Amino acid sequence: MRIFVLVSRVPYPLEKGDKLRAYHQIRELSEKHEIILCALNPIKGVDKQKAFDAVQPFCRSVNFIDLPFLVRMFNIVLAFFRGLPLQVGYFYSRRAQKKINRLVAEYKPGHIYCQLVRTAEYVRKSNIPKTIDYQDVFSYGMKRREQRAPFWLKPLLHLEYKRLVRYENMVFEDFDNKTIISEPDRNLLAHPRKEEIVIVRNGVDFTFFKPVDMEKRYDVVFTGNMHYPPNVDAAKFLIKEIMPQVWKERSGTTVLLAGANPDPAVKALAGDKVFVSGWMDDIREAYASSVLFIAPMRIGTGLQNKLLEAMSMKIPAITTPLANEALNASPDKEILVGSTAGELAGSILKLLNNNDFREELAENGHRFVTTGFSWKGATAPLLKIIEE
Repeated sequence: MRIFVLVSRVPYPLEKGDKLRAYHQIRELSEKHEIILCALNPIKGVDKQKAFDAVQPFCRSVNFIDLPFLVRMFNIVLAFFRGLPLQVGYFYSRRAQKKINRLVAEYKPGHIYCQLVRTAEYVRKSNIPKTIDYQDVFSYGMKRREQRAPFWLKPLLHLEYKRLVRYENMVFEDFDNKTIISEPDRNLLAHPRKEEIVIVRNGVDFTFFKPVDMEKRYDVVFTGNMHYPPNVDAAKFLIKEIMPQVWKERSGTTVLLAGANPDPAVKALAGDKVFVSGWMDDIREAYASSVLFIAPMRIGTGLQNKLLEAMSMKIPAITTPLANEALNASPDKEILVGSTAGELAGSILKLLNNNDFREELAENGHRFVTTGFSWKGATAPLLKIIEE
């Protein structure tokens, strides 16, 4: 079958969760089907040649559609007056619509697969069988952001939350199939027939993220796109609330904040014991050079790829109930889980002070991920609904 895959960003390099998910799903789907990839591109300066070289082996046709800044700003204004979520407007343009229509007419796909509700507007009225990947429940993620936002930003985030709820429910009716990353995320969707949504988890590339013997230069590492609000919040929570309690007992404990495009608020966290790396050519070095990994997530939704990667590299991991809800690892056996700064600080100290327990947790976490999170297994439910 020929599948038209529409994504909101060029799916390479793999520094963001949606790009990682798209890349590996395309790779798996291409083993049995012909892929026509159409990627919107709102980011100036993307190395499109490098991205093309990465995805071309899996695709019959690769198409990148630029969304210039002024076009995006104009369409955000249009979205505001049309009652659409602002992020839907951000990713929509009439020029892109015409190109997508031409590609669909030229290649005549048997199925259309859209990643994220951001792309739904382009094909939601198409008569071709189609699937929407919610991936995360954007509306609920926006609600969590609103709760922690400064007062002047709350009205805008609340408006976006209400519009996303309405839009997520609206596109539900337009698509033949719906997928999402985890059962907890599905439960957050405000639709009476949400049980129809198929769970399609993320996986991890075990051949890439594997144990590496490297000198431990840091005690604690947190990775991710450091401009993404949930990661910015987690980094601030880690350095300002969790680590001061660790430093009371172990004053020399070091922390690495590793990931692309660090927000000014993240850069400001750097100090004698806190290192902010920015972009790393190989994120595995951040994991392998650290004693333990922590993902102290308080906002956001979805399965945290960073946890899968760390555990796949046999790095003992700590997180919050919010993040482990989607992962579903066994607390105290495969991962440590804490809700408060005190609990998370206690988990860090427990691992740093107990080598045997640290090695046992790392081994169990590694086994948990490598036996249940292959990309082939994760993509199988998507393959099934497309082929039905």
